[in-house]
Amino acid sequence: MKKIIYLILSNLFIFIIYPIIRFTNKKFYEKKILPSVINSTCNSRPIQYQRKKVVPKAFGIVLEIGIGSGHNLKYYEPSKVTKIYGVDPSNELNKLAKDKASKYNLDVDFIVSSAEEIPLDDNSIDTAVTTFTLCSIPDSQKALNEIYRVLKPSGKLIFSEHGLSPDKFVANIQNGIEFFYPKISGGCHANKDIPNLITNAKFNIDNLETMYLPGTQKFLGYNFWGTANK
Repeated sequence: MKKIIYLILSNLFIFIIYPIIRFTNKKFYEKKILPSVINSTCNSRPIQYQRKKVVPKAFGIVLEIGIGSGHNLKYYEPSKVTKIYGVDPSNELNKLAKDKASKYNLDVDFIVSSAEEIPLDDNSIDTAVTTFTLCSIPDSQKALNEIYRVLKPSGKLIFSEHGLSPDKFVANIQNGIEFFYPKISGGCHANKDIPNLITNAKFNIDNLETMYLPGTQKFLGYNFWGTANK
């Protein structure tokens, strides 16, 4: 019963309430509502569980794309990580993450930049981490090309991302909501083909797992996680 109520309410907000507020008062929605929605979603139990699966695999000099307010920081292992470069276009979110970095004894250099233009040298990074961020990068292919550029020849990409479902019915919903969903979700596109984006950037995926995250809408919850080599 609780699951049915959750699905009804979440659909009500996604398809009716949020669009009405966004298209009638964009400024209010983006300043007062959207940040809370994104933060709540990123802190949800299924997403945190996925972060915990992949982030501890990072080692050496790390590049985290879309570090945001630092949701991943508590999952890094300080004994394995020498430095983290956190790239995010939001200076406000970077400020929130700085407090967490000191709390977890991590050396983090916060870089206010888009992922499509990473201000780091070629072949300078051991591990790149992306979690639930490729969906909202305007040119995610270019971002992955940049990640490939800065990774060392022995470097590794660690990822957990949601994207295009292999189920036709769900994929049709994902494609069908493209005309409005990015506008109410901070630019999130639910229909990105994550494995193809990664391999198109010349990565070799050596481990890939998929599933619908429990407790999420299917059209938003198809998750890809794993690792890829340069």
